[in-house]
Amino acid sequence: MPTHIKPIRTEEDYKEALALIAELLEKDPEPDTEDGEKLELLTTLIQDYESKTIPQSLPDPIDAILFRMEQESLKASDLAPYIGSRSKVSEVLSRKRPLTLSMIRSLEAGLGIPAKVLLQESDDFRISEEISWNRFPIKEMQKRGYFDSATSKAKDLNAAIEEFFRPIQLQTNFAGMLRKTNYRSVRPMNRYALIAWTARVIKKAREIEDVANFKEGTVDLDLMQRVAQLSIHEDGPILAHDFLKKYGVILVIEPHLPQTYLDGATLSEDGKRPIIGLTVRMDRLDSFWFTLMHELAHIALHSNQNCNFFYDDLDNSDSKNKQEQEADALASEALVPRSKWENSPARLIPSPIAAESLARELGVHIAIVAGKMRREEGRYVYLTKIINEAKARKYFANQKWIN
Repeated sequence: MPTHIKPIRTEEDYKEALALIAELLEKDPEPDTEDGEKLELLTTLIQDYESKTIPQSLPDPIDAILFRMEQESLKASDLAPYIGSRSKVSEVLSRKRPLTLSMIRSLEAGLGIPAKVLLQESDDFRISEEISWNRFPIKEMQKRGYFDSATSKAKDLNAAIEEFFRPIQLQTNFAGMLRKTNYRSVRPMNRYALIAWTARVIKKAREIEDVANFKEGTVDLDLMQRVAQLSIHEDGPILAHDFLKKYGVILVIEPHLPQTYLDGATLSEDGKRPIIGLTVRMDRLDSFWFTLMHELAHIALHSNQNCNFFYDDLDNSDSKNKQEQEADALASEALVPRSKWENSPARLIPSPIAAESLARELGVHIAIVAGKMRREEGRYVYLTKIINEAKARKYFANQKWIN
């Protein structure tokens, strides 16, 4: 394997760069050493290659219209000049009537929605009869234990997956709700896999007992900081699960399905009781606690904003999205308050001693502070030993970790 750094132009170059990064990480080099500089340069090259090769997906046309309506505070009646009568507007927004070319031209000129978005085929989750069951990742769902033993033996797996969704009423709970989904990622995702994962989380949430009634406004910065301070305990993630139940928030751990790229999600099945789903996609405690805080921030800030689901790919989130910026800011404040961070040596000195000192002052796990130190300046070569030794999946041994 080559040990010199070269431009990444092909998939083979990309794989070699990843392998070289893995070798360097094992050495845990200091940033100002030759290996540390190689690691930083490789990280930049890989990020640049990924940004150019990962395809950008266009939003659903009706989702795009709804989003613009939300941005401009428009009512359905305000669309009449572009679409026609109020009944036509209602039929278009409910996906019962397709957009015509004249509507597309008017919407592009009047609301600034690109025609290439509006010309796409609209959401295919209109009614349950139109759902293509064979487009769900059935084999992967079967491998993960989504189906009970009787169902998994069924000859017709399409029938098995239909049976899987029946208790939670796919048409009612997903077809409409997913049109109001906030999915934060620059990467395209498999919508069917996303629905299957969501259904699994909701079904698991229903099995959790002794959950208090949720009251709006309960989740705030104070409560989030109390949750964060549970991280110092050996069984911190389990304590967080039990603590949140007392306030009506259900925490579910469910590994992500392929092509969903999920770290976490905030769900609301009935519009009242919030459910946080975490995938623990990265087996690290700093990631676990930041993702949990990020989802709690969505509950604190956005639960009354007419959106039933927030899905988060925190490695590749939309940095321009206001709600994501707000959730990131509140999550960071809950874990490492800005006032403490600004006056701490950890802000300037990327050393384990500085990380330990600040963690002890805040009463949180050292991996949380180490993660903050790495994210703040995008210097992911720091404190790799602390980060890599603080694993998260071990607390959830009953999960089927596929990767």
